[in-house]
Amino acid sequence: MNKRIGILTGGGDCPGLNAVIRAVVWRAKHYGDNAIGIKNGWAGLLTCEIMPLDRRMVGGILYRGGTILGTSRTNIFKESSTAEKAIKNVKKMGLDVIIAIGGEDTLGAANKLSQKGLKVVGVPKTIDNDLLGTDFTFGFDTAVSIATEAIDRLHTTAESHNRVLVVEVMGRHAGWIATYAGLAGGADVILVPEHPFKIEDVCSTIRRRHDAGKFFSIVCVAEGAQMVTKKGKEVVLSSKGKDAFGHVRLGGIGQVLAEKIEDETGYETRVTVLGHIQRGGTPTAQDRVLATRYGVEAMECVHDNDYGKMVALQSSKIVRVPLKTVAKRIKTIDKDLYELTKAFQY
Repeated sequence: MNKRIGILTGGGDCPGLNAVIRAVVWRAKHYGDNAIGIKNGWAGLLTCEIMPLDRRMVGGILYRGGTILGTSRTNIFKESSTAEKAIKNVKKMGLDVIIAIGGEDTLGAANKLSQKGLKVVGVPKTIDNDLLGTDFTFGFDTAVSIATEAIDRLHTTAESHNRVLVVEVMGRHAGWIATYAGLAGGADVILVPEHPFKIEDVCSTIRRRHDAGKFFSIVCVAEGAQMVTKKGKEVVLSSKGKDAFGHVRLGGIGQVLAEKIEDETGYETRVTVLGHIQRGGTPTAQDRVLATRYGVEAMECVHDNDYGKMVALQSSKIVRVPLKTVAKRIKTIDKDLYELTKAFQY
């Protein structure tokens, strides 16, 4: 019996989303199933906005960034009435299965729907690489490549002008991008949310470099990095608003850090905030391949009637883990990796 498979992309856009959609559509056709695109993430379940998908429609999207389905940060479980409406609309649209592509919030909602009896398969997506159960998420490699290139380019300006340059990258609760890009780009100081920092320690490292004849420094800081002050551990907020999932809007740690470094050391300091550049544009080859493998395996879950699962990468193999795995906690960088960031400091 042919199945109607609803596909949605939730949360922030991410390089590789279209590669997953393409893989699901092609594999669905292989099994004689019908792929249905749900527009704008979970919001599409509330408005019944859908579009049929076939191989012709997904032709040429492999290398495109973003998502042809649109996305949103809609939280269908914010109120019981919206959750009930979403569940009813799944049946109303005749969907047999939902493949949800997203991060912690999207897959958290997918897990709750699964617990309510809906047939759901999850695909992990986030440039932050902070989801439990998988070694890597697609989008991460692209974000790291972009951040690394930025650091490479900033090196010449920093060295030419004898400046300290602060590069702010994404990373709300975990410093995977800052760590990988900082190591790859040769950043002199790497600051992550998992390890709160004191401005005095940062300035000491920079001074030691100057004393040793290195008159420039690169500081790579994750947006969620916590600065230890007399008031305790603090993060910098871009505004006091929150999204539908209750997350505060981070942003500005780079500017604050740059001002404090210049005040404390007297060295000319500038800041570059990469922001959404990290998750836009063409995905790397690695992300395209990983996203494709995820999409194919998601359809294998459907074919095997193996629901309530998230496809994942573990030791180079694609596996299936329970969706509830994602809800346990954030995957943070381990101690050994963090210690590696200090190995090249003066």
